Amino acid sequence: MKTTAAVSRAPREPFTIEEVDLPDPGPDQVLVRIVGVGLCHTDLASRDGLLTAPFPAIFGHEGSGVVEAVGAGVTKVAPGDAVVLAPMSDGTCPECQTGQPMYCDQFTPLNFQTDSDNAVAALTSGGHAHIEFFGQSSFARHALAHERNTIKVRADAPLEILGPLGCGIQTGAGTVMNGLKPEAGSSIVILGTGAVGLAALLGAVVCGCATVIAVDRIAAKLELAKSLGATHGIDTSDGTDVGEAIRRVLPRGADFIVDSAGVPALIAQAVNGMSQRGTLALVAVPPAADRKLELPWLQMLLAGQKVQGFIEGDSVPDIFIPRMIELNRQGRFPFERLISTYPFERINDAVTDLHDGKIIKAVMQVADQ
Repeated sequence: MKTTAAVSRAPREPFTIEEVDLPDPGPDQVLVRIVGVGLCHTDLASRDGLLTAPFPAIFGHEGSGVVEAVGAGVTKVAPGDAVVLAPMSDGTCPECQTGQPMYCDQFTPLNFQTDSDNAVAALTSGGHAHIEFFGQSSFARHALAHERNTIKVRADAPLEILGPLGCGIQTGAGTVMNGLKPEAGSSIVILGTGAVGLAALLGAVVCGCATVIAVDRIAAKLELAKSLGATHGIDTSDGTDVGEAIRRVLPRGADFIVDSAGVPALIAQAVNGMSQRGTLALVAVPPAADRKLELPWLQMLLAGQKVQGFIEGDSVPDIFIPRMIELNRQGRFPFERLISTYPFERINDAVTDLHDGKIIKAVMQVADQ
């Protein structure tokens, strides 16, 4: 079918809004009319040629919308259903079979368009664009997803802003709620107060953490963190040693530290503020794929401390996305306060504002035509 998409024709070039022709849904596929789609740093890293995606391509992996058609084998959703699109997994590997689809053996080829022979959409102007980025390529008015990564949500949910629940918001919140699972009264430090870090903060509040310390170099973001439930803020713009600052609030150290900033020097300081048997959660992507992280080996050994990586918040999307929506309905998970909305055609303006630090999370809203 013919639709409109934000096409990336070459690395580091702006998105261009173009007419494309999507193939018909395959047996396990779902055609979704996109209502809103979030902008994630992973989309931009792929657009900039850092993640081996072939070009031209249609990116976008935080889509939400309404099912318009389904393949012959699809039973989970039907036309008219409200849905959020999540990362793709194969459903058959040991990780998927044991309830950990975000660690799927095929996660990379299924999500990052690493196969130059993958599905394509025809460009009306000539040639084609690769699709199926994270099993959806939702920078478009319509997207082809799969039954497995299409999550049915309640019909009255605010579809226009739900897309980030499929990746950025579930990454932060799920790291805390599904991965770390802090007991009520625990203490936690969040390094970086972007969308993922603030989602982790919201998850910590839901879990009943008594001390929630937000760390950032931008005062306005720290104020937002406090309004969302942070009990303390550490401003690193003046060179404050984060480990020492944590100890001033928590003399025994923090039970948990979540890194969503990806700054090695900041992590190195923060671990000195971690408690006995504390856990450092690595969520941010490092500044380079081969970057090493040095940690105080003997100190961590003697203190029984742990370091663990988390992908997509250890989430089972069919369970966790509806859970976040219900918490939001109860007023306990106000993720909408992180979001700034843009018309779909202004996607390049959203990219600029994100780079300039003017916004936390951009969501492009797609008007009916």
